[in-house]
Amino acid sequence: KYLVQADLHGANLSGANLTDANLTGVKLTDANLTNANLTDANLDDANLTDANLRFANLTRANLTRANLSANLDDANLTSANLSLADLHDAEL
Repeated sequence: KYLVQADLHGANLSGANLTDANLTGVKLTDANLTNANLTDANLDDANLTDANLRFANLTRANLTRANLSANLDDANLTSANLSLADLHDAEL
């Protein structure tokens, strides 16, 4: 589960199991991550602009420096690391 700096713009990852995935620097702009399981995933410096993360599980995810200008309605961010994350225009 190593997708470091991958370009996944517009990808449909709805319901995907990305537990423990290394998604450092990944481009997930306009991606559909509805109901995705991102527990313990590393999304350091990821770009999630305009991504759909409704009902996504981001428990303990590392979102350091991530751009989260995304739809986070009903997302689980329990114990997620949001240090330096950009939540400008995020839908919470």
